[in-house]
Amino acid sequence: MNVLGQRLKSLRDDMKNENSKFTQSFIANLIGVARTTYTAYENGTKQPPMETVNKIADVFGVTTDYLYGRTDSKQPEFSSNEKKDIAKQMEKIRKDLESQDGLSFYGEPLSEEALESLMESMEYVVKQTKKINRKYIPKKYRDK
Repeated sequence: MNVLGQRLKSLRDDMKNENSKFTQSFIANLIGVARTTYTAYENGTKQPPMETVNKIADVFGVTTDYLYGRTDSKQPEFSSNEKKDIAKQMEKIRKDLESQDGLSFYGEPLSEEALESLMESMEYVVKQTKKINRKYIPKKYRDK
């Protein structure tokens, strides 16, 4: 069985443990294929077209990268709202740095390359902080 098939079966079994209606037939109806076709996807004997993989990802609430085995994370690293927040934070940081008179490092003026390097480092810090803070935010308050 290939990674896609294993993950489909695992995801469906997990959902079936919560609600018995999540059979192969039920999932097949949700994504608009025959049960035998969906069974072939789970068994790895048939590969679904990308449009169908997108539908399957939506049904299970995971990314297509997860289904294909490109990542072990079921959710995208950052939601679109989080990406917008990060971009806003980075723009504010850049404006703050550029508005400083005589921005320097060890007494030397900060070059454009050094500023870009600093911004990349700051972006990494902001992203890591967002990831870490997710662990401490109750699920009901997290962005979906």
